[in-house]
Amino acid sequence: MPTRQLSETFIRFFESEKSGGILLLICTTLALTLANSAIGPQYLAFWQTEVLGLSLEHWINDGLMAIFFLMIGLELERELYVGELSNLRNALLPIFAALGGMLAPALIHYGFNAGLPAQAGIGIPMATDIAFALGALALLGARVPASLKIFVVAFAVIDDLGAIVMIALFYSKGLSVTYVAGSVAIWLALLLLNRFMRVTYLPAYLIGGLLMWLLMLKSGIHATVAGVMLAFAIPFWSRSEEEHSPSHRLENRLHRPVAFIVLPLFALANTGVLLNADLITELLSTNSIGILAGLVIGKPLGVVTLSLLAIGLGLCKLPPDMRITHLAGAGILGGIGFTMSIFITNLAFADDLINVHTSKIAVFCASLIAGILGLVWLRMCAMPDDEDSAAQQGGV
Repeated sequence: MPTRQLSETFIRFFESEKSGGILLLICTTLALTLANSAIGPQYLAFWQTEVLGLSLEHWINDGLMAIFFLMIGLELERELYVGELSNLRNALLPIFAALGGMLAPALIHYGFNAGLPAQAGIGIPMATDIAFALGALALLGARVPASLKIFVVAFAVIDDLGAIVMIALFYSKGLSVTYVAGSVAIWLALLLLNRFMRVTYLPAYLIGGLLMWLLMLKSGIHATVAGVMLAFAIPFWSRSEEEHSPSHRLENRLHRPVAFIVLPLFALANTGVLLNADLITELLSTNSIGILAGLVIGKPLGVVTLSLLAIGLGLCKLPPDMRITHLAGAGILGGIGFTMSIFITNLAFADDLINVHTSKIAVFCASLIAGILGLVWLRMCAMPDDEDSAAQQGGV
C-alpha cells in the first residue's frame, strides 16, 4: 500500500511542535502548582504587574501571542502554496473536517447556553491545539500513518484560521474605524511591496507589521490579528525556491522562540487557576458542560460526520494509508483545545472572572480526556503491519 512521505520541512515543524507541547504541559503543571501553593497570591499578582501601562499578562496575550499568530499565518501560507492545501482535491478533506470540528462544538455549547451570559463562550470549544495534538501523535510513532500527521496539521491550521476569524468578528470591542483603516493601509502597502515591487528585505515587512500591531492594539480588534495579516504580506516563493523565500526563513526562525518562549510564558501567565472545593459544582455549570461536551464529543462527531459526507459525495477521498478509524482518532485529538481555547476564554469573558475560571478548568479537563482517549483509540486501531513498522523503524 503506498504511503505518504514527510518532507524535511514538515519533520522539523513536527519535532518543534512535539517538543513545544511537552514544555507547554510542564509549564501548565507548574502554573497550577504555584497558583495553589502558599505563594499562590504572589504568583498570580506577579502577572498583573504593570509595565508601560499594561500588565505582564496583557503584554504576553496581546504582544507575544501576536508572534504566535504570525507563525500560524506563515504555516497556513506554506500549506496553501506547497502543502496539503495547495491541491484543492487534497485540501477538501481537512477543510470539511475543520468545518465539522468547529460547527458541532459550537452548536453543542450554544444548545446549553443559548440566551445566557455564558453564550459568549461559544468559540471556546471550536479550537484545536496543534502542539498537543502532534505531541500525542508523536507518542504513537510509526503506528500511525504519515498521512494522518499531515491531515492533523492541515485541519488544525484551518481550525486556527476559523478561531482567528471568530476573534476578529465576534470578540472585538469598541471598534475604531480610523485605527482599523490605518492598519489595513499599512497591510496593503506591504502587499504592494511584495506583489508589485518584489521587495524581499524581511526587516521592511517586520517594521510594517509592528506598526500594524500598534494600530490594531488601539482599533478594538484584537492585536494578534495583525500577526496573521502580516504573514500573508511576506513573500513566499515556489516549491523549488521555497527554502530561500523570506516567509520560509522567518517561519523556521520563529518555531523555537514560539515553542520554547512564547507559548510557555502564555501557559505560565494564563493557566494558574485556583482549584477549590467547588470544582465539581463548577464543572456542572452549563458553560462547563458545553465546553466539555463540545471538545470531547462535538469535535470527533463534527470531524467524522462532515468528512464522511464529503467523501460520500465524491468531493474528496481518504489517503491510501488512512482509514476511517484514523479519521475518528484525529477528531478525538482535535478535542485538545488548550492554547487557543484559553486565549478565546480570556476574550469571551474579559469582565467575568468566574466564567474565565470555570472555562479554563473545563478546557483542562476536556483536553486531558481528549488526549488520553485519542491515544488509546489510535493505539487500538494500529494494525499488525503498523506494529511491525513501528518496531523496525520507530518514526516521527
